[in-house]
Amino acid sequence: MSDTMQSLDQLGALKTAQPEAPKYVKKIDKQGRAYATGKRKDAVARVWIKPGAGKITVNAREVATYFARPVLRMLIQQPLVASSRVDQYDIICTVAGGGLSGQAGAVRHGISKALTNFEPDLRGVLKKGGFLTRDSRVVERKKYGKAKARRSFQFSKR
Repeated sequence: MSDTMQSLDQLGALKTAQPEAPKYVKKIDKQGRAYATGKRKDAVARVWIKPGAGKITVNAREVATYFARPVLRMLIQQPLVASSRVDQYDIICTVAGGGLSGQAGAVRHGISKALTNFEPDLRGVLKKGGFLTRDSRVVERKKYGKAKARRSFQFSKR
């Protein structure tokens, strides 16, 4: 029974085992690319990142032609700007489903996840910016007896 404490002085010497933070490792394929899947609404984006000149390709088209609105292009650039890696990676994306806004959000989520796979040290910056969190809001389904999900038909007294 030598394991029991005899005094309070021995209690200070006792060290509790602190759980270590999980170590994130670099995940790249044989071509030197990092892969991630991003999702938003009904859109799913598959994203590959490799070191390069900063060229972004979405569905085999230039990002400026695929996402014509500047707001959507700015949304895609956010994780790269937050981690100050704007012109350091070539990004190749394939996006399916949803509309343009959902697809831009899916690409942003995929770029953020792929960046953490390529450089695990960026995880803190991207997590703080909220780029690694999947926005789980989806369109609510239409209910019977309703015009839309919650909207009732127009009321008429006569």
